[in-house]
Amino acid sequence: MTTVIFSHGQESGPWGTKIRAMAEQVKELGCSVDSIDYQGIADPTERAEKCVRECAGIDDQIVLIGSSMGGHVATAAAGQVGAVGLFVLAPAYFMEGYEDLTPEPPAIPITIVHGWHDDIVPVENSIRYARSCSATLHLVDGDHRLTASIDEINGYLHQFLTKLMS
Repeated sequence: MTTVIFSHGQESGPWGTKIRAMAEQVKELGCSVDSIDYQGIADPTERAEKCVRECAGIDDQIVLIGSSMGGHVATAAAGQVGAVGLFVLAPAYFMEGYEDLTPEPPAIPITIVHGWHDDIVPVENSIRYARSCSATLHLVDGDHRLTASIDEINGYLHQFLTKLMS
């Protein structure tokens, strides 16, 4: 079986609108789902360490999904938890002043979804990251929150997970 672990963004919570919608998609595919609560933890390194701790007891193949800072966290933790796939939304890569904190791409399938109109994390950052590791990149007509694109995102997520589990 596959366990999907969600990592939320800096300003959101573990079961926000996007995560709930994606979790339903994931459950329909027969995966178990959890979402880590990082509220009150501002430091991305501490969040990544918490992700590693939370995943330590999972005896299953793990797929990490993260949004914004959660994308950064999921990427940073992927290698340490033995993830088999990484699906990130508007990941906080190459942020101004913190470029050196951007995690190295793990050697697993990676899909990035980013909105063309993101005013928090420049879309160019995801393009740069995807190019560096040949990740699949989907650019959508959305902003940083991507809530208006959830049906499209769920289509990409379904495709990603189906391919991983086949």
